[in-house]
Amino acid sequence: MRALEPDFPFRPNQFPFFYGWLILVVATLAVLMSIPGQTMGVSVFTEPLMEVTGLSRIGLSNAYLCGTLLSGALLPWAGSLLDRVGARAATLMASAGLSVTLMYLSAVDRVADAVIGIVGAGYAQGAFFGAMVFGFFALRFTGQGMLTLIGRTLIGRWFDRLRGIVSGASSPFVSLGFSMTPILFAGWIDASGWRGAWLEMALVIGLGMGSLGWLVFRDSPEECGLRMDGAPEPAADRLPGSSEVSSLHPELPGSADREPEFDRSQAVRTLMFWAIVVPLALQGLTVTGITFHILDLGAEAGLGRTATIGIFPPIAVVSVLTSIGIGWLTNHLRIQTLFAWMLVAQVVGFASAAGLDDAGLYWATVAGLGFSGGCFVPLSTVAIPRFFGRQHLGAINSAMMMCIVWGSAAGPTAMAASRDILGSYQIGLYVCAAASALVLFPVLWAPLPPAPREVRKAGD
Repeated sequence: MRALEPDFPFRPNQFPFFYGWLILVVATLAVLMSIPGQTMGVSVFTEPLMEVTGLSRIGLSNAYLCGTLLSGALLPWAGSLLDRVGARAATLMASAGLSVTLMYLSAVDRVADAVIGIVGAGYAQGAFFGAMVFGFFALRFTGQGMLTLIGRTLIGRWFDRLRGIVSGASSPFVSLGFSMTPILFAGWIDASGWRGAWLEMALVIGLGMGSLGWLVFRDSPEECGLRMDGAPEPAADRLPGSSEVSSLHPELPGSADREPEFDRSQAVRTLMFWAIVVPLALQGLTVTGITFHILDLGAEAGLGRTATIGIFPPIAVVSVLTSIGIGWLTNHLRIQTLFAWMLVAQVVGFASAAGLDDAGLYWATVAGLGFSGGCFVPLSTVAIPRFFGRQHLGAINSAMMMCIVWGSAAGPTAMAASRDILGSYQIGLYVCAAASALVLFPVLWAPLPPAPREVRKAGD
């Protein structure tokens, strides 16, 4: 299709600067546009949703769990779709899907009422639950899943030696946007109502992100007659991509002759893949659980609504500063070491969140969650292409994101169960902190992945 060809409506190699920088800006915007589908974006809607659907807190959490699990199950297919149809078509589909989903959720109680009119009042609870499961599934798949996957995959495809630096440049905006979301969305709801807020978001994402993604995105520099990082040397000097594995410093970028070409099935059979995924999934699980129940968690600690939401701006500051530093350090330190730092910060942040009424623990929570959150974007962007290559990057990234999504799916329900069954959120937070501590040393000592052909033989 002519409208999806890389030289339409303009040629990226005719720009006076490296086109990858424009890709970086719009890919970052795509991740930010996914916020309505992220837990940060959903959390401020939980109270009105419970009110109009009649679902309990754990009931709504279970609907969120089911919807997110379904979304995660489809992410491997979404990654393969991205590799097959390209980023422009995938962005159009994801933006339109998220827009329609937000419109649906703005009237989800009315949809459930219509279903009840057909099946009878005896099925009211099931109708509301089912309507929310479907809404959360579509929201998480199009937002947290597809748009985030597209943005991170494109950054990985367009940069090599600069990958850590550009992910560090992108992540402050992502961290700041995510951390400020509860305050901004709460103000949006106050101004337009919760239904109006979702409808206005649908308009912005459907028209804005869809159009911008189609206009700007290209799948790789090579298809545009360019090279990664804007490198001037001829393409013949190096095979597509660049290996991140060297004989002296195997975890550092840009020193070998050939890029590893793992496919998804080979990548998931390596220990390195799980050393990358497990810390990210633990972050998703616990931070999602905290964020989803943040108002109730604050109330349990004796904090008001304003004071509770006020924890996010200082977390954002720490996260922004951390992400810049971690992005730079990915070119200078082992990835395993940086993941170990992330896990230590998780232990501090998760355990301290159990005592927000104490000033010292409050600020320890800010430091721990801010640092671990600041590690998330640079490490998740850099690690997969570094060790497994770009050829199947969408598919491998989608496997990583499936695990993160499933972790985030369990978070709200796990925290709600901790509160309802054990009487508070504290035990759940301590368990999450212990899990991060347990995986720290296995992650630190994770070996490099073998050559793809060796993985293939081992799996035969």
